[in-house]
Amino acid sequence: MIIAAAVLSLNALAQTPATEVTPIQLDAAALVWTDAPAAMPKGTTMTVLEGDPKKEGLFTIRLKAPKGFLLGPHTHPVDERVTVIEGTIAVGFGASVDKGKGRRFGVGSFYVNPPGRPHFVWSDEGCVVQITGVGPWKVEPLTPPKAP
Repeated sequence: MIIAAAVLSLNALAQTPATEVTPIQLDAAALVWTDAPAAMPKGTTMTVLEGDPKKEGLFTIRLKAPKGFLLGPHTHPVDERVTVIEGTIAVGFGASVDKGKGRRFGVGSFYVNPPGRPHFVWSDEGCVVQITGVGPWKVEPLTPPKAP
């Protein structure tokens, strides 16, 4: 009798519908772009595709960098997965900007910056990149920005 009750309970659980997850479906034309955080160069905008980069958990954002974009040496506390959507972006590693030691990435390229590894990025023509990571996501400059 105990076994029969257990089987009935398992059958009831199996027939209970799972919590439905809402699909994420975004059209590029409907994305809302806002100013990027203050740690980013002026003119940089972003849009959040999923999650919240300020909170724990998976997130995906798009970052639009203007022509002449340069983000000095910085680190992130977690892996930063980057896909180039438009234009080109270049990445170099080290505590100071040396564009001669950087590598350029064009549309469709993908790279991962490991946590805690100082790097700098720039884009002469401007670009749009998609960044996926596990939050909270931070841009931690190696040297504090100077007051205006």
